[in-house]
Amino acid sequence: MECQGRVAVSVFTDVDKELFRKEIYPLRKPAVLKGVPLGPCLEKWTVDYLAAKGGDREVKVHVSSVPQMDFLHKNFIYRTLPFDKFVQRAAAEAEHEEFFISKDESYYLRSLGEDARKEPADLKKQFPDLAQDFHIPPFFEPERFFSSVFRISSPGLQLWTHYDVMDNLLAQVMDNLLAQVTGRKRVVLYSPQDALHLYLSGDKSEVLDVDSPDLERYPNFVKACRYECILEPGDLLFIPALWFHNTLALQFGIGVNVFWRHLPLDSYDKKDPYGNKDPVAATRALQALERALGALDELPAEYQDFYARRMVLRIQSRAYSNET
Repeated sequence: MECQGRVAVSVFTDVDKELFRKEIYPLRKPAVLKGVPLGPCLEKWTVDYLAAKGGDREVKVHVSSVPQMDFLHKNFIYRTLPFDKFVQRAAAEAEHEEFFISKDESYYLRSLGEDARKEPADLKKQFPDLAQDFHIPPFFEPERFFSSVFRISSPGLQLWTHYDVMDNLLAQVMDNLLAQVTGRKRVVLYSPQDALHLYLSGDKSEVLDVDSPDLERYPNFVKACRYECILEPGDLLFIPALWFHNTLALQFGIGVNVFWRHLPLDSYDKKDPYGNKDPVAATRALQALERALGALDELPAEYQDFYARRMVLRIQSRAYSNET
């Protein structure tokens, strides 16, 4: 069944742990949560306060000459700035007096662990003074916590459509709460069941402009059901694992993502401290698929085509068996 138009993400007010766990979490759909206590960050996190607390510690940021960042074609560069200088630049609505590419360049920060190859981001470790101001919602058990990611965006910045990864093309199967602390943000989401309509390259969609897509190049994109919401300061957005999302900062914005493990803990690779690997069972399945495709290479072209189509039909029957 095709989705016509846009679907508003459901909104829940005065959400506590019981309401979240019993009525929201089991649906496995995005939800905007209002009235969740996030702490003094809502009042404190002004540009001046952030600059003072973050100080001159250096941070690695994305810098783009256009506000619509594209990770597939890398239309941005990475540069290092003192945190206080970065915040001041990102918050600026006028042209920049100092810049890397152009006077109207856009900035984006996604915090990383001290050693990004070995440990995930943790607000308490990277920005301990700021972490005191932010209260992580107690919706999940502490042992399932994985990371808390600090994000800051220039006004007008739009990020590519993706599902969550840690810096490579392997999907992390984790749930996500996006806390919008300051500024307003539009979020567009797509269900994992629409993956075949999103023209994926790894974890990212090739359709960069979700508002005016090139339908000659991406004709099936219209079949994907678009969920949409506007986050106000203090709102939380629950993004279930594998849901695709595209964000647009309507204003200079500060947010914190909190990730936690959704699957049983033994589903994850114990030798994966960074959390960027597929679940163990999914890894085995993908490896088996690669071996099967390699075996088809031993056949003539017309046989390869025929048996590959049979494989596709088999996978489709499994993928769509629960649809109504």
